[in-house]
Amino acid sequence: MALVTSKEMFEKAYKGKYAIGAFNINNMEIVQGVMRGAKAKNSAIIMQCSKSALNYAGPKCLLGMVEALIDETGVDVALHLDHGPDLETVKVCVENGFTSVMFDGSHFDYEENVAKTKEVVDYAHAHGVVVEAELGKLAGVEDDVNVDAAHATYTDPDQAVDFVSKTGVDSLAIAIGTSHGAYKFKGEAKLDFDRLALITSKLEDAGFKNYPIVLHGASSVDPAVIELCNKYGGQIKGASGIPVEMLRKAAGMAVCKINMDTDIRLAMTAGIRKSFAEKPDAFDPRGYLGVARDMVQELVEYKIEKVLGSVDSMK
Repeated sequence: MALVTSKEMFEKAYKGKYAIGAFNINNMEIVQGVMRGAKAKNSAIIMQCSKSALNYAGPKCLLGMVEALIDETGVDVALHLDHGPDLETVKVCVENGFTSVMFDGSHFDYEENVAKTKEVVDYAHAHGVVVEAELGKLAGVEDDVNVDAAHATYTDPDQAVDFVSKTGVDSLAIAIGTSHGAYKFKGEAKLDFDRLALITSKLEDAGFKNYPIVLHGASSVDPAVIELCNKYGGQIKGASGIPVEMLRKAAGMAVCKINMDTDIRLAMTAGIRKSFAEKPDAFDPRGYLGVARDMVQELVEYKIEKVLGSVDSMK
């Protein structure tokens, strides 16, 4: 059991044709629910925090909770910065014990993205921290990320090779049709698996064998959870996510990390709404937050077994 980087996790995931779940955290109940779910399935995981989560809970508090749950559960965890906007935020996380960071320069033009990512890689590697970056633009809204569909762009395979070569980044988040938030598709869900395969083969031809690819915006937005939210007063209409079978297919290819934030939020909200409706006289936060925590654990166990395929990855 340890706080580790994702390097060995990804090596094992690539060979085993599964993916590691990257679950966004920002409070104690989410951390507990995610860690207990991982322990139940004996799976290594990535706990990740956006800049908004850092502002909400503080990096020291987040680190402390993760370390305490590692001691309690024995789960191997990489603590990761999600969508880091600049080098300053990266430095805060590295200085506070994070083992992995993502720099998101996808909104810059290509050459600026390369330059800024290389700067982050040089700093992080000097401190023993691994780096993820993004190439291409995902549509959708999540925390500080907001890209409308008209400006979303798929990742160019040749550019991906050039980007990895020039920056030395350890893993690459690509755009193949996933989307941030709870409203991912207006019509049929589609992922460009041919593009994923081409990016993988071109990276391998360039000497980057078994290179780990990352999928952002990969929550499934379970209709049953949406129904539960709406049953108890929610107004989440028309939400849709990535079908489980598509995510499992991606995990069997080169995708070694699948990000899930929206599903965590929905599970928490459904649990709290249900608890309030069933016990309107209750006012002890431990009651309704405990129900929400249990729903997060149930969600994580399901994701590990049915989506990620990472059961017993700590063997």
